[in-house]
Amino acid sequence: MKQRRWFLKWVTLCVLSIVSVGVSAQWPGESIEVRSRDYSHAGFYKAGSEGRTVYNFNVGWRFFKGDMENAWQADFDDSSWELVSVPHGLELLPEEASGGINYQGVAWYRKQFRLTDEQAGKKLFVHFEAIMGKSKVWINGKFVKSHFGGFLPSIVDVTDYIEFGKDNVIAVMADNSDDPDYPPGKPQETMDFAYFGGIYRDVWLVETNPVHITNPNFSDVVAGGGVFVHYENLSEKQVTVVVETHVLNESGRKQTVKLESVIRYEEDKAVGKTQSSLTMKAGESRTVKQKITVDNPQLWHPDHPNLYQLDSRVLGCSSGAIDAVRTRIGIRKIEFRGRDGLYINNKPFEDKLIGGNRHQDFAYVGNAISNNMHWRDVQKLREAGFRVIRSAHYPQDPAFMDACDELGMLVIVATPGWQFYNKKPIFSERVYSDIRNMIRRDRNHPSVMLWEPILNETHYPKEFAQAVHNIVHEEFPYQGAYTAADLSPSHPETTEIFDIVFAHPRDEYEMEQSVFTREWGDNVDDWSSHNSTSRMPLSWGEAPQLIQANHYAKPDYPFSCIDRLYKTPRQHVGGTMWHSFDHQRGYHPDPFWGGIMDAFRQPKYAWYMFRSQREPQLEVPNVANGPMVYIANELSPFSSKDITVYTNCDEVRLTVFGKEVGTQKAGNDEPGIKHPIVVFEDAFDFMEEKKLHRARKFDQATVVAEGVIDGKVVTASTRMPARRKIRIVLKADHAGAPLQADGSDLLSVVAFVEDDRGNVKRLCEDEIYFEVSGEGSLVGDATIGANPRRVEWGTAPALIRSTTTPGKITIVAKPAFGGINRLEKGELVIESIPANMSFIYNEQPAAKVGQTTRTSSNDVEPAEVKELKQKLEETQRELNQLKLKEIERQQEEFEGLD
Repeated sequence: MKQRRWFLKWVTLCVLSIVSVGVSAQWPGESIEVRSRDYSHAGFYKAGSEGRTVYNFNVGWRFFKGDMENAWQADFDDSSWELVSVPHGLELLPEEASGGINYQGVAWYRKQFRLTDEQAGKKLFVHFEAIMGKSKVWINGKFVKSHFGGFLPSIVDVTDYIEFGKDNVIAVMADNSDDPDYPPGKPQETMDFAYFGGIYRDVWLVETNPVHITNPNFSDVVAGGGVFVHYENLSEKQVTVVVETHVLNESGRKQTVKLESVIRYEEDKAVGKTQSSLTMKAGESRTVKQKITVDNPQLWHPDHPNLYQLDSRVLGCSSGAIDAVRTRIGIRKIEFRGRDGLYINNKPFEDKLIGGNRHQDFAYVGNAISNNMHWRDVQKLREAGFRVIRSAHYPQDPAFMDACDELGMLVIVATPGWQFYNKKPIFSERVYSDIRNMIRRDRNHPSVMLWEPILNETHYPKEFAQAVHNIVHEEFPYQGAYTAADLSPSHPETTEIFDIVFAHPRDEYEMEQSVFTREWGDNVDDWSSHNSTSRMPLSWGEAPQLIQANHYAKPDYPFSCIDRLYKTPRQHVGGTMWHSFDHQRGYHPDPFWGGIMDAFRQPKYAWYMFRSQREPQLEVPNVANGPMVYIANELSPFSSKDITVYTNCDEVRLTVFGKEVGTQKAGNDEPGIKHPIVVFEDAFDFMEEKKLHRARKFDQATVVAEGVIDGKVVTASTRMPARRKIRIVLKADHAGAPLQADGSDLLSVVAFVEDDRGNVKRLCEDEIYFEVSGEGSLVGDATIGANPRRVEWGTAPALIRSTTTPGKITIVAKPAFGGINRLEKGELVIESIPANMSFIYNEQPAAKVGQTTRTSSNDVEPAEVKELKQKLEETQRELNQLKLKEIERQQEEFEGLD
C-alpha cells in the first residue's frame, strides 16, 4: 500500500512537470462582451409599461405535420399532437438538407391560452413575424384571416373573438407547398434555396388601448401607418427629424389626446421633444407630422453606428399615457451620386462597400432560428469586415435588421423572388403588396441602403419594372429611397428606370447611375455540376480552404473578386459576395458550400482573409478590432510547404522553428486589394518538424507570424503542430449574445479535439456523444447525425435550446465509444439569462427523449462518490500516460534515437 502511494505521488509529479503551452484558435466573436441584446417586438421596442403590453406568444403550440380534417374547430382534440415552441420549422434536418428532402405541404398549429377579465376592452392583435407559404388563422373556431407569402408579417385582430376568463384556441394552417400565384412562386425543386416551413419566426400578442398608434403592416396606409421617420437639413451641427405618427381611435366615441415625441440618446438623455393635440371622431385615424431639431447630432455610419431612441406617447387629457412605443433610429443621410459614387452624411465614402449575401437557414433547424442567432450572424460578418448585406432573396427577420442597425451593417432589402414571373395579375398584385410591406416594416432602419423591388434574376415586362420602382417612391417619398435592379443589355429601357444598377466590375460604365455588384465570387463550371473554386465544405480541409480564400481575394485568373472591385471607378460603390454561409438548396443535391463559414457558422480560412481587409485603426462597437495576423497552415504532414498568412498590418515577419524566414510587405500602395495574401514559399518542412519532436524539442516546433505597422510589432500569432489528441474541449459560440430563457433561443456549442497544449487536432475521425442537463436540451439525435456527431476538421458542433426557466445548463461531450486510450470527455456549464418579457401559454414543451438527458433529484450522485470517481479517472489517465511514454521510449530505442 505504501509503495502504491509512493508510485501515485511519483506519477503526479511526472504529470505536473510537463509544461503545457496552450495555443488557442482565433474564433469569431470570442472576445466580445456577452450581454443581453435588445430587439423590437411586433414592430416597436418597449417604451415603458404605459398603455401597451407585448407578450411572448411563442411557447406552447400543439403541432401536426400533415393535413387534418376539422383541426380549425375549437373543440378539436389535439392532445396527441407534439407540443412545441416557435420559431418552429416543421422538422429537424441533417446538416446537409439540400435536394428537396424537407417536408412540403400542410401543417397545423394550435395553442390554448387564457386572458383575464381585466384585459377586456383592450385591442388585441396576434402578430406573426412570418409563416411560411399560405396560412389561415382561426380563433375559437371562427375564421379570421388568410395570408399569402412566407417572409413578411401577418397580423390578426383578435379583439372580437376572445372569451375572457376562459381558455381560447388559436388554430393556424401553414402550407409551404408550391404555388405559382404568389412569390417566389417557383417550384422548390427548381430553387437555389430552401423554403422549409412552419411558424418559423416569433409570434407576439399585442395589447393596446382603443386609442393607439397603429402598426404600419396592419393599417395599410401608403407612406404611413405606425411611426415614420426621415431627416431634413442634415449636417454635423444640426438636423431636423421629421416624425409622422398614425393614431387610431377605436374607442367608440370622440377623443381629444396629445401626441408626445421625445428623442433620447445615451442613458435616455432627451435631446429633442415636441407635443401636438389632435381630436378624432369614433373610428377615425389621423397622421400627425412633427419636426424636432437635434443639435450636434451623433450621426449613424457603418463604422460608428450611433443610435437614438424615439419615444412616441399618446396622452389623455386627464390621464397618463394611453399608448407608448419606442422606435430606434439612426440619424444619417445616404446618397448615390451617379458617377461620383456613394456619399454618407454629405461626405464621399472613400472605401469600397464589401459584403455578402445572406440566406437565413442554419444547420438542423432550417429557417427557424432565434433572435440571438440572427444577432450572432451579423456580428460574425461585421467582424469579418463586411459592411453590407444583401438580403437574398427576401426580407430578413426583424431581429437581423435590429442587429444591422446596432453593428453598422448596411442592408439591401430584397422582395421575395427568384427566376420566376407569372403573367397572372394576382401574382403581380402580391409582389406589389410584398414591396409595400417590406418598406413599411423596415423604413426606419438606418441600416437600409437600397430597396431591391425586382424579382431576382427574372425577366419581367417594362410595365412591371416601372410599377415596382414607383411603389418604392410612393411608400418612401423622401430623400434616401433608392431602387436597384440588374443591368439588362437586351432591355436597356428597363435598366434606366431604377436608381442603382447591379453589374459586374468594369473599368468604365455607359450608364449614369451608381453601380453595385449584387453577387460576385461564385465560379461554377456549369449550372448542373456546380463544381467551383469557391465551393468547399469545411471538412475538405486545408488545401481547398486556401484555394477558396485566394479565389475571393485575388486569383491568377480574371474574375470578380476583392482586388477587382477595388480597381473600379468611384461610380462602382462595392459588391456582395455569394455567399456568407453554407446554405441549403432545393434544386441541387449539394448544399451551397461557398460560404466563408459553414452552416453552424464555423469559420473557414476565407473568413480570416476577409477579416484581414479591415483596417487596423477601425473601432466598431461589439466587434473585435485592431491589427490581426492569422497563419493558414496546420503544420500537418499534408500541409503545404508554403505558409500563407492573412493580416491587415503593413508587413509580416515569419519565424519557423526558431529561424527567421523573412519579412514581407502586406499592404498595397496600388489600386486593388488593400491587404494582399502573404505567402512565404517553401517555409515549412514536415521533416524538420519531425526532427524537433523526436529530439523532444516540442517548444521549438513553433511558427510565429508578427504583424508590423510603422516598423513596430503590434500583434503576433503562433501556430504549433497538433500532437496526440487527448481531450475534448467545449466552447459556447455566444458571439456577444447569451442564451435567453424564453423556450426558443438557440446556442451553438462546439466540441474541439485538442492535444495536451490546446492545439486543435484537425485530422481526426472521432464520433462525439453529447449529454445535456439542466435548463436546456440538445437539438437533434442520431436520425439526423446530431448525436453522436462525427468530428470534421477537428470539431463537432451541437445546438442547445433553452427552456423558459433561467439557470445552469451542463453540456458533456465524450467519445461515442469508451476505451483506455480514448479522448478525455469535455464539460461546459453555461447559464441562460431571464427573458425580459411576459409570456402567455397554458402548457409548455417538456424535454424530448433522444434530444436531451435531464438530471432529476433522484439521479444526482452523492458528492463523495462523484469526487472518488473523478480521482479514479485522473489516476487512470496518469498511469496510462506512463504506459504511453514507455511505448514511446521503446520505439525510440528500436530506431536508435536514444
